[in-house]
Amino acid sequence: MSEATPDILLIHGAAHGAWCWHRVIPALAALGHKARAIDLPSHGKDPTDPSQVTLDSYAQAILDATKGPTILVGHSMGGYPITAAAQLAPDRFTALIYLCAYLPLPGVTLAEMRRAGPRQPLAGAFRIDDSRTTFTFDADQAPALFYHDCPTEDVALARRSLCPQPIRPQETPIPDLSRAEALARHYIICTDDRAIPPDYQARMANRLPPGHIHELATSHSPFFAATDALAQKIYAIAQLPPVQRP
Repeated sequence: MSEATPDILLIHGAAHGAWCWHRVIPALAALGHKARAIDLPSHGKDPTDPSQVTLDSYAQAILDATKGPTILVGHSMGGYPITAAAQLAPDRFTALIYLCAYLPLPGVTLAEMRRAGPRQPLAGAFRIDDSRTTFTFDADQAPALFYHDCPTEDVALARRSLCPQPIRPQETPIPDLSRAEALARHYIICTDDRAIPPDYQARMANRLPPGHIHELATSHSPFFAATDALAQKIYAIAQLPPVQRP
């Protein structure tokens, strides 16, 4: 691994795209750290047919976007793609940051992890298409679930930008996590999250070492609700030395 300052690659969650990081990228730049965001396949401006999207294609899109030593930040669903990418090519990454995200267990799908939560705040908010290829979030419920503390203009951006979410990646487990788990991993719990219960986030995060668990007093969308505070936490984590892998 090079000693160069690592890039930060921001990975969105379900039904979102690179657009959700539009405030965070300049906030990190103001702190002196380069960050980028990508659209995963079939999200944002990416034209991939949803029926062709897999967890592997998500991971490959991340690897294709990697230009050097990289810190991955995965929001919500994005916890699975960043883990899958790190498992495939751990030498490309210096750290993984899970932002109110699903922290995978070996052999367990994201859908199974969601159903294992202590409460199901998203129940009733999904609209599955007739082919069972994608789901969307109910437009009337999304603001209260994801953006209750966010600026009005960002809620409007989200309402017009949310896209159908391919189902297959969420029903695909990662059998082996050993290489990804050898990296430095951090979790940022959002304590006012109304989509993934904060106590469930804490339960997932408790698998990480002491000092690797952080908090923000925000909704599920800290990239809008507390941009500067989120950027500062990511920046602080980026300054830490990477874990020395065996």
